[in-house]
Amino acid sequence: MGKRRTFELAGLDHGATPIPLASQVGNVFRTSGIMGRNPATGELAADGATQVAQVFANVEALLKVAGLGVDRIVFLEVLLADDSLRSEINPHWLAWFPDPHDRPARHTTVRTLPPGFLVQLLVEAVADDE
Repeated sequence: MGKRRTFELAGLDHGATPIPLASQVGNVFRTSGIMGRNPATGELAADGATQVAQVFANVEALLKVAGLGVDRIVFLEVLLADDSLRSEINPHWLAWFPDPHDRPARHTTVRTLPPGFLVQLLVEAVADDE
């Protein structure tokens, strides 16, 4: 196992909490809860569809910072504040993974999220062996 590396995305963080957005040891990459805040403006949209689109964009940008693509994702956990947002997930999921025989595992949970957050994504991915 190699040394732990951490990854951040400019404009997106956990505030005063000392937690990186993602961490990697060896070829194992794992994110913290990624939120749907716009990193360019710092805004958190009030509507779920916009937050869902933004959270997928944030994950893709964070993967890029780590030198990875969505093709390296092996598991995606979706946390929703409201089950009615479930239908907003699949269009982004299908855009990333159009081949039904080449998709990662996924789990969706409805739960209480921090104030204003309507969705969070947690990602596990595998990098190339070092």
